[in-house]
Amino acid sequence: MKQFAVIGLGNFGWALAQELMEQGAQVIAIDRDAQRIEAIKDQVTYAVTLEAGDEAALKAAYVHEVDAAIVCIGDNMEANLLVTVLLKRLGVKEIWARAISPLQQEILKALEIDSIINLEHDMGCMVARSLVLENVVKHIFLSPGYSVAEIKVPEGMIGKTLRQSGLRKDYNLNVVGIKRKVPQITKDGERTFEEITENVPPSRCENGGG
Repeated sequence: MKQFAVIGLGNFGWALAQELMEQGAQVIAIDRDAQRIEAIKDQVTYAVTLEAGDEAALKAAYVHEVDAAIVCIGDNMEANLLVTVLLKRLGVKEIWARAISPLQQEILKALEIDSIINLEHDMGCMVARSLVLENVVKHIFLSPGYSVAEIKVPEGMIGKTLRQSGLRKDYNLNVVGIKRKVPQITKDGERTFEEITENVPPSRCENGGG
């Protein structure tokens, strides 16, 4: 079971800690605000109030033993960078840190951490692409030339198999999953729909199939 340290329990850090727990991970939640720690303590593996800039306190919380630490401090650039440096010094295996300004992003790059989280930039790009691209529900940029998108099926492709759609041959697109709404009947006899996602192997796009 993977172990994570989430440092900074603002909206982002709080949601991250909860989602990691729901995914079956163990989570150490750290914040200097005792009220936030009190509120989340029953929802994570271990919650501790401390100044994240205290190296001895971080070590006492066994942060150096986690699989990854995520610095979610978003309101104090100095504290964010200090914590990141201390995590590097403690030898944490993997470090993710939130950048709240272009300057901070450049500093984090210089520290050579594993990943930089830029919520405002990434969300702005995702919303822009979803607005501009027709039928796009969600769009995530991975690297130049590669993206993952959730799209509504164009009318011209409804009723066709994946091979007939020509997505791979004509558009150089790979389908990794199909989301469907399956009709269900509740115990009270009401008609409802359950949303399911089906994984699609590459061979299905090549050889045909629904």
